[in-house]
Amino acid sequence: MKPFVVNRYGRIVFPFNFFPALDFSVFETLDQFAAVIKRDFEEKAPTETDIVARLEARAYSGRYDLLRDLALNLFWVNRYALTMYEKRPTRWRDVPRGRDDLFLPVFRPWDGEELTAAIESGYRALPPSWDEGTEDRISRILLDVFRHKKGAGAELPALKPTVAEILADPKHLTYHLLAWDPDYPGYGPDDIIESTHRVPELEALTRQAMVLHNQYRWDRAKTRAIEVGKLHDDDFVVVFYPRNDDVLEFIRRVRGGRRARPRRPAPLPSKAPERPYPPIDVRARFSVMPRLESLAVYKGELACTNDDLIANTAYCWSPMTGKEIEAKTGIEQRLYTQLDLDHIALLAAQRALARAGRRPEEIGAVLFCSCTSVKMMPSLATWLSGQLGMFQTHASCDLVAACAGLPYGLSEAVRLLQEIERPVLVVCGEKFSDKIGTVRTSRMIFGDGAAALVVGPAPAGAAPDVEWYQTYASGPMSEVDSIIWPNPEFDNNITVYGPEVRALVKRYLTQMLTELRSLPHPDGGVGSLLDAVDLIVPHQANKTMVLHYARAAGVPAERLYFNIEKVGNTSSASIPLAIHDAVREGVIDRPLRVFAPGFGAGAVGGYVVLRVDPAIVAA
Repeated sequence: MKPFVVNRYGRIVFPFNFFPALDFSVFETLDQFAAVIKRDFEEKAPTETDIVARLEARAYSGRYDLLRDLALNLFWVNRYALTMYEKRPTRWRDVPRGRDDLFLPVFRPWDGEELTAAIESGYRALPPSWDEGTEDRISRILLDVFRHKKGAGAELPALKPTVAEILADPKHLTYHLLAWDPDYPGYGPDDIIESTHRVPELEALTRQAMVLHNQYRWDRAKTRAIEVGKLHDDDFVVVFYPRNDDVLEFIRRVRGGRRARPRRPAPLPSKAPERPYPPIDVRARFSVMPRLESLAVYKGELACTNDDLIANTAYCWSPMTGKEIEAKTGIEQRLYTQLDLDHIALLAAQRALARAGRRPEEIGAVLFCSCTSVKMMPSLATWLSGQLGMFQTHASCDLVAACAGLPYGLSEAVRLLQEIERPVLVVCGEKFSDKIGTVRTSRMIFGDGAAALVVGPAPAGAAPDVEWYQTYASGPMSEVDSIIWPNPEFDNNITVYGPEVRALVKRYLTQMLTELRSLPHPDGGVGSLLDAVDLIVPHQANKTMVLHYARAAGVPAERLYFNIEKVGNTSSASIPLAIHDAVREGVIDRPLRVFAPGFGAGAVGGYVVLRVDPAIVAA
């Protein structure tokens, strides 16, 4: 978990975007770790000579662009220290010689004076981007760090030698601090978290500069690289300690040459089913008709705007403006909550029961749909049952169907109604904000929220409110693994692979619309079931993407409703949250037939065709 914090200015801050903290328990080999470092640090960062070449080519339009490149370079130079080691200045006489859990850095001779001078003069020649004073303060920190670093970025190894190993060659160069003050000024976590600026880009860059300053928390003008054979007992060196036990165990695994576990077998080729799975006509298939008795939601109480994302630009993000994020996703902000997932699910469930006028003892089953629950035992559905005062249900269980959670949940509720003939509570809830980490594509999209519906048996002879449902799953493994959490390759953060997601959305949306066009008009009218639909409320995945594929399938944008621009993608909760907002906005102002398609992780898909009466929606 990597939760956000809210600073004293009421601003959302993602600390892990500035303090790299990789999960080393997932790395078995140095190659695995190196691949992550290359992706997150090396591929994003220019080298020292790249920066000078860009200056000479006049590639920078202003000072910010140069400073951001300089910060990226310094994060790359410090990639191993930031992720693996804690630096501790220590008197040479006090450095243990025989331990395997502390290390000394080794440098090759490197003179960066000319490069530093070129960057410094190039900075002065550029115009300020927004705020000259702030940009100058940032430049002083970054240039001072750059000027006094003792090695070029490409030459630094991940595994540092132990003291015994470095002493095996007395000519090895390491840090020598000519003066060390244990109270040398630096920036505490609060300084970094509480930093603020009216320009989001400068707010992020200020925090990055503070973190980089702390990597060299001594008088950098009084440091030199010295041969270890020339050290005296009272000289100070910089000892590298593993940041935690997982880092130390990783180092020992790599040094010990332990064999990695066998790889999983390759997936078999995907084959289409022998015959299609037909959508389910609820009226024709079942005897107990479902009635939607209530719909209630809980939205995240904090708005994370696109500017908030820019103000939290991580060391591994490519440049992107707030307007570019909006154009790519259709999202202006996403809603986050400081509450736990079980808490917001409970609040939505309580409101739904109250709206339906149902007592706990009347509920026959509880279904909880989520792909972000961390409560495995008890299941969140059973926990909700207990919290709501239900002594016993026929069934309380969790369904993991990601963004198709509502179609899956309602289809199971309809089936359960046939057995128990009493109301089913369906709760859809997600909390993404603490599971995204530094993956920018995921951070742009996901939000937090919960929704709950009470689905009861309709009176005898009444029409069903759930008219049709359909569910799908699987596909080629590229689509099945298109959204992953936890993902060891991305430090166990939620990860979205865009091209694969687009492929599954196109496949499922085309299939769904084809099915609806093949079904008859339910009221005996002219046309198909799709023609009978009053409003399409799709899973709020990515407005730009969904509109593109809907238009390609012949469905105009005017038929679709979105609230993603203010809420974000809340996966299983997105469709019921959108229906709630459509009622609140007056888009659903009378009983309407709604087509609600969902699609997402696991290459799951599904839809429901509902009759939505605005009277069921809780305020």
